Amino acid sequence: MIDWSWELLPGPERAVLRRMAVFAGGCTPGSAEAVCAGDDVAAGDVVDLLARLVDRSLVVVTDGVDGPRYRLLESVAAYGREQLSAAGELERVQVRHQEHHTGLAERAAPHLYGPDQRRRLEHLDAESGNLRAALDGAVARGAGDLALRLVTALSWYWYLRGRHREAHRALDAALTLDGDVRAIARATAWRAGFAMLVGDGTDLLARSRAAQAAYDDVDEPGQRARAEWFLAHAHLHFGDAPAGDALSASALATFRRLDDGWGIAAALSTRAKVAMFRGELAAAERAAVESLRRFVALGDRWGRLLADDVLAYHAEVTGDHATAARLHREDLRIAEDLQLWTDVSYRLSGLGRLALLSGDFAATEELHERARRLAADQGDAFAAEYAQVGLGLGARRQGDLDAAEAHLGAALAWNRRLQADYGVPYYGITLLLAELGFIAELRGDAACADALHREGVAAARAVGEPRAIALAAEGLAGAAAMAGEHERAARLLGAASAAREAVGAPLPAAERGDVDRIATAARAALGEEAFAAAFAAGAASPLEDVVRARTGRVTTAASARRGPAAVEGCSPCFPTTQATPVPRPPRPPTRRGGPRRRSGCWSSRRGPDWRRAASAGWTTRAGSSTGRSRRSSPRA
Repeated sequence: MIDWSWELLPGPERAVLRRMAVFAGGCTPGSAEAVCAGDDVAAGDVVDLLARLVDRSLVVVTDGVDGPRYRLLESVAAYGREQLSAAGELERVQVRHQEHHTGLAERAAPHLYGPDQRRRLEHLDAESGNLRAALDGAVARGAGDLALRLVTALSWYWYLRGRHREAHRALDAALTLDGDVRAIARATAWRAGFAMLVGDGTDLLARSRAAQAAYDDVDEPGQRARAEWFLAHAHLHFGDAPAGDALSASALATFRRLDDGWGIAAALSTRAKVAMFRGELAAAERAAVESLRRFVALGDRWGRLLADDVLAYHAEVTGDHATAARLHREDLRIAEDLQLWTDVSYRLSGLGRLALLSGDFAATEELHERARRLAADQGDAFAAEYAQVGLGLGARRQGDLDAAEAHLGAALAWNRRLQADYGVPYYGITLLLAELGFIAELRGDAACADALHREGVAAARAVGEPRAIALAAEGLAGAAAMAGEHERAARLLGAASAAREAVGAPLPAAERGDVDRIATAARAALGEEAFAAAFAAGAASPLEDVVRARTGRVTTAASARRGPAAVEGCSPCFPTTQATPVPRPPRPPTRRGGPRRRSGCWSSRRGPDWRRAASAGWTTRAGSSTGRSRRSSPRA
């Protein structure tokens, strides 16, 4: 049937039909003119020829983002490729297709930073098949310069769409080829940043340093500053405030010198995140407000998400939950309108955290579960982990310790793998150790709780977050009270309270559940006067001194399980073998078919114990684009 139709076509229609076969997913009229024109067909005639082919039912026309879109049915496309090859045109038309779509991506890229953001995102979405085909073809024929131009033009698009793994793979492929040193420097920086954003591979810090060094011989200060900013953004993904601080400070200085408005706005948001990590709340708010003002003036709605994320977290930390909820709801609408589904997942989790603080546990579970499913569908392990931790937090506060431990233990295993890949603790581990320590305390296991919280202190020190150290100290107070060391518990609570006050973030009433429970136990044992004296003594002492008061050292959970204080119920909480990354977290075990705790250990009537499975290498990888630091809790 296709042979018969082909024989009836005049030469120009045949030429256009066979050349249309190089498109993947169809094309716009402009793309058809650029690729299908040639010596035998004028560009101005291509659309008329396509209309005739539509009338002959050989080409399908549909409504696209930018007007009509033409495509071939699979059988016609396969026939067209045969004819294109027979005509000796295949390679020449493929190169024309690759060059056209590289130019298309380069023309779209600047508009992803301003008011035309949504339309350009949709335009590139429609061309995804062609862009992939163009890159694959350029790499296959060794066209390094073209491949590098294409991946650097598309990197910000991939970032906004949450397609970080696709970006990482594409940059890897392009960087196997030779090319211009400037293009290689740009692509190397993008690749190093995406490697951190997906938690892919080891020596992530070394890759970042190599990416910075690639600019040593490149005189492009503006591009270097953009690279420094993106790398800072990625380092903060892991909670590495020192690296994020140095890189963002350097980038901001260059952006100001070059009067790069977008760069200044982005770097200010990054500086705000660094300040939040350090507990410098006033500085964080000032930088985020200025960043937001600049992004709004530029018309960059993704930039608003970036700045608002810091402001929402600031409001949450300082107890202004109404403002935090308002910002999350507004930004949820923006993210949905832009179809930034990873950002939607984070906003849902943010609202879930606020529902948790208000005691609305049904909404907590519903919002976090929606966020988890959406993140898993997008293949974003970090967002999925953030949602899964929220499910664990909600389960603990409802007294379902088994479900809480399942969610949080799986997340801890993944965080340990991230720590191994990055070289320093992933900052989310501080909350997980604290929460699992509180679970151990509630189960009556003082030794396990103490070991977990002491490891949390060590991780918090490495991250450099004052509130995380205070959280670990509060956990140590619970373990001390359970062990009968009530005076020490009161001193720890006093020191933690003073540390929080010092950074302007005292615990709001909605977040005082654990602290009030521990204080009540210590006060009952000591009496009001003795408790107050010990609490005041702790508040007047350096937090580190109070934390070290008993042993003068930090005991890790891993060492605790090997030492004489280890108990069977503690050791499964700390899988040391790294977990295998998988996008979708498991459902928590139910009381009926899941793991059951007996005599301080875990056993299971059905299926493998998740702790033993995790330590053997089985677990799910769960787990920010606004590029925000991925917070694990409003408490920490």
